[in-house]
Amino acid sequence: MTAENDAPSPAHPRFASALRELGVDVDVRRFPDETRTARQAAEAIGCEVAEIVKSLVFAADGVPVLVLVDGAARVDVKRVRQELGAAEVTRADAKTVRETTGYAIGGVPPFGHRTRTRVLADRGILDHDVVWAAAGTPHTVFAMPPKELVGHSGATLVDVREPAA
Repeated sequence: MTAENDAPSPAHPRFASALRELGVDVDVRRFPDETRTARQAAEAIGCEVAEIVKSLVFAADGVPVLVLVDGAARVDVKRVRQELGAAEVTRADAKTVRETTGYAIGGVPPFGHRTRTRVLADRGILDHDVVWAAAGTPHTVFAMPPKELVGHSGATLVDVREPAA
């Protein structure tokens, strides 16, 4: 999405609208093959898997929460539970993800969701100058400095990645 280009954005319409509302101008890249997983996205972009930001929806005591983590990391559900003070945290099913965010699994962006959801961002994403995230479809991504991404998503910075083995 550039000012000089009036062509429609390849981003999901809801995400493109969120970018406009935030006054954010990013280049959304579309790939012919899916970039549904962090590895697929990294291969298509030509970056490290850790430079991909996964947007994962969990249910904390039944309430959806979005967790942003780098593509090389796994979320430690126990840490998420402790961070939220929840009794139980589980991965949300596909229906809950779509109802909460407005997007399908594999295309969930870090912001521009259908509902206001609490967002946790693992500090590890700040280890990079630029990170890539889904732009609302399994075929689209955008790049952004991680501090901006955290700010636009309204995330709380936390440590929720599984410890390195």
